[in-house]
Amino acid sequence: MRYYSLNQQAPTVDFRAATIAGQAPDGGLYFPERIPQFSPEVLANLKTMTRAELAFEVIQPYVGDAIPTDVLRSICAETVDFEFPLVPVTGQISALELFHGPTLAFKDVGARFMSRCLGYFSQQQTAPVTVLVATSGDTGGAVADGFLGVEGVEVVILYPSGKVSPLQELQLTTLGQNITALEVRGNFDDCQRLVKQAFLDPQVLAHRQLTSANSINVARWLPQQFYYCYALQQWAHDTAPVVAVPSGNFGNICAGLMAHASGLPIGHFVAACNANSAVADYLRTGMFAARPAVVTLSNAMDVGNPSNFGRILELFEQQHAAVSRLVSGAVVSDAETTATIGRVHQQTGYLLDPHGAVAFRALEDYLTEHPEAHGIFLETAHPVKFPEVVEPVIGTEVPVPVAVRGLLSRTKQSVLLEPDYAALQEFLLR
Repeated sequence: MRYYSLNQQAPTVDFRAATIAGQAPDGGLYFPERIPQFSPEVLANLKTMTRAELAFEVIQPYVGDAIPTDVLRSICAETVDFEFPLVPVTGQISALELFHGPTLAFKDVGARFMSRCLGYFSQQQTAPVTVLVATSGDTGGAVADGFLGVEGVEVVILYPSGKVSPLQELQLTTLGQNITALEVRGNFDDCQRLVKQAFLDPQVLAHRQLTSANSINVARWLPQQFYYCYALQQWAHDTAPVVAVPSGNFGNICAGLMAHASGLPIGHFVAACNANSAVADYLRTGMFAARPAVVTLSNAMDVGNPSNFGRILELFEQQHAAVSRLVSGAVVSDAETTATIGRVHQQTGYLLDPHGAVAFRALEDYLTEHPEAHGIFLETAHPVKFPEVVEPVIGTEVPVPVAVRGLLSRTKQSVLLEPDYAALQEFLLR
């Protein structure tokens, strides 16, 4: 498989080069030259395949010969060695729980897959790799955990000061070793802007071999297709599901659209947005306008100019009509988010996190207009990561899972950074 830049001003590369570079030298995102098709055998045996087998079948065409088959099978098995249960919430709606990994967030899959790929690639070169990544919440913790102790890889994480939850902050600032957290006095868009500038800076590129672990990186983005396959493995209805995805940087829903383009039977997608509604507005009007990020209770979705929107447009050949036939946009306010958490918990006993609540409400509204359909929403993080939002609504504490209890006694270690590129450049040139 070869990958080309969406900016069309860079040579095509293989999976290894795309993973190590993260972003093309012309500043564009990499996109595969073709969309592989799932074989009839895979689709027929979907429900009986193991998670590891299915992950391998999905990702192998994208990797090609960049990683030997036996190594890639091992990487896939390690990436998905936890549960992805599809849990009924109402008669029409089920939750695909993606928070059973080590950092309680859906991004564990992409981070684990990418870290293992880079670990393999680093054995073939002498120069260390610096993973430079911006996070609006869960990416940082997943990347920190996935890359911790990986030889030949240093990780630098930028996050917006005061705009991630306490548990999220502990997950990305307390590990040490090869992980450094830069606490930026700004918002996520500032962090993302600084990272993009670094990737285009000849001085930094001469000093460090940079790659990114955001969903701009193909090795972080493409494995997210696994979620949708695991949902279909457990789907009990005859009709294809409607899938609602809490959407911020749009890598997750874009991966789902890739899986659909490869033949996975999904009936419709709902891009569930908070007040950061640029893509939802595009789906409604055909006009896209990036804007400054707005702070909301579903902080990991606070993105005003989502990077992966360009990939979605590429997949649909820039045709608004084609995108909007398959994808609906929805905008859910903070008030609707908290009301949904409280109502669903009271009526069903199911506890939503703020991001899952946005997706649940968007799916619920869609199904009201399509009562014959059934749907799945992606529950992307454990509610314990957002106690300041969830606990006042339900009137009790969220039990802390064993996997993260040890974090609560650790001390935060971060480097404060102003939101100007000179400060990041100085750090990277040390």
